[in-house]
Amino acid sequence: MSIIEDAYPPQLAESWDACGLVCGDPDAPVRRVVVALDCTDAVVEETVARGADFLLVHHPLLMRGVTGVPADHPKGRIVHRLIREGIALYSAHTSADAARPGVNDRLAELLGVTPGAPLGASSAAATAAVRAARGDASPPVLDKWGVTVPVAETETVKSAVFAAGGGTTAGDRYTECCFESPVSGQFRPGSAASPYIGRPGGLERVEERRVEFVAPRSRRAVVLSALLEAHPYEEPAYDITETVGVPQDPEVAFGIGRVGDLDTPMTLREFTGRVADRLPATRWGVRAAGDPERMIRRVAVSSGAGDSFLSTVAQLDVDCFVTSDLRHHPVDEHLRAGGCAVIDTAHWASEFPWCSQAADIIAAADPRLSADVIDLRTDPWTVHAPSPQSGAHPHA
Repeated sequence: MSIIEDAYPPQLAESWDACGLVCGDPDAPVRRVVVALDCTDAVVEETVARGADFLLVHHPLLMRGVTGVPADHPKGRIVHRLIREGIALYSAHTSADAARPGVNDRLAELLGVTPGAPLGASSAAATAAVRAARGDASPPVLDKWGVTVPVAETETVKSAVFAAGGGTTAGDRYTECCFESPVSGQFRPGSAASPYIGRPGGLERVEERRVEFVAPRSRRAVVLSALLEAHPYEEPAYDITETVGVPQDPEVAFGIGRVGDLDTPMTLREFTGRVADRLPATRWGVRAAGDPERMIRRVAVSSGAGDSFLSTVAQLDVDCFVTSDLRHHPVDEHLRAGGCAVIDTAHWASEFPWCSQAADIIAAADPRLSADVIDLRTDPWTVHAPSPQSGAHPHA
C-alpha cells in the first residue's frame, strides 16, 4: 500500500471518490500483485488462478456508500470471494488520474502527445499535502503581519510572536526577522474603556513602533493568540496580508488530463486512425467529430469520462480533445461554438494502458514482489454493427 500511495497519493483523489483499501488485512504478507482496470468476477477468478494475494484496480468496486455486502449481491459476492481467498483489494482511481506519472500521462505518451499541463489542476492543499508526505522542502505559504505597539512594549510583543512561529524564514535558517518603523497613533477612550495609556474622554497621541514580520499561514491562529496576549492595548491595531505562494510549474503540476504537442502533425482522419491503432481494441472502436482534414498539432487528453472538460478545452489553444463517454448534445454544442475536434474512445481503452505502468512501478519498488497485468477486456460493450452507409472501415 505504501508503494501504491507513494506513486498515486490518495491526497490527490477527488472528494467524491473512493480510493484506498477495499478489503484485506494491512498486516498480511504480500508476494504477488496483479493489476486490472475493474474488479469483475472474471478478474477475481483470474487473480485466484494466478495465486495473487493483492489486486490493484483503477475503478472502485464500492464507489458509493453501502449498508451491507451480502454474498448474494453482485459486489458483495466479489468481496466475500476475495476475503475467503485471502486477497486484498485496493483502488487507485482519481489519485492515479492526477498523479505524475499517472493514467493521463500513459494515455498521452501512447498517442504521441507530450504530457504537459493538466486540464484540471489539483488543489493547492492537495499538492501541499503530497509534498509534505514526500518530504518536499517547499517553503510554506506565508502571511505578512503588521502591528503597532507602544515603544516601551515593542520587545515584549516581538518576543511573543517570535515564540509562536512568527519571523521565521528560509526554512528556519533565519529567525526573529522583522521590520520596525516609528509611527504616531491617536485615540480617544470612551467612558467604558480601560486604556493602557491615557484616560477616558481624553484625546491621546502616542509614539509607537510598527512591527512587520512573516509567519506560516498554518500558524495564523497561534500567532494571533500570542499577539493579543502580549499586547497591552484592549484593541491592538494589526493587519494580516495573505501572500501568493510560488505556483507549481503547470507543465508538471498534479491534476486530471494533460495538454501537449503531438510528435508529428497530421490530419484528424490520420490521428483518429492512430488512436484506434494504439489503444487496446474494443467492439466500440473510436469515433471523431470535426473536419477530417483539420491538422492536429496540439492535443488535450482526459482518460475516462471527460465531457466535463469540454468548456475548459474550448478556452485552450488545442486542435483536438481525446476522451471517452461523450454525449451527443455537449459535443454538438462544443463544435457549433467553434471548439476543437473531438475523439471519443471506449472508457476502458483509454485507461487500461495504465495497468502496465502501475505493475512496473510496483515491481521496481521492491524485488520481493512480482506484479503482472490481468489482460482481460472488461469493457462492457460486446457488439458493434456499423451502418451500411458508413462502411466498415475503421478509419472511414
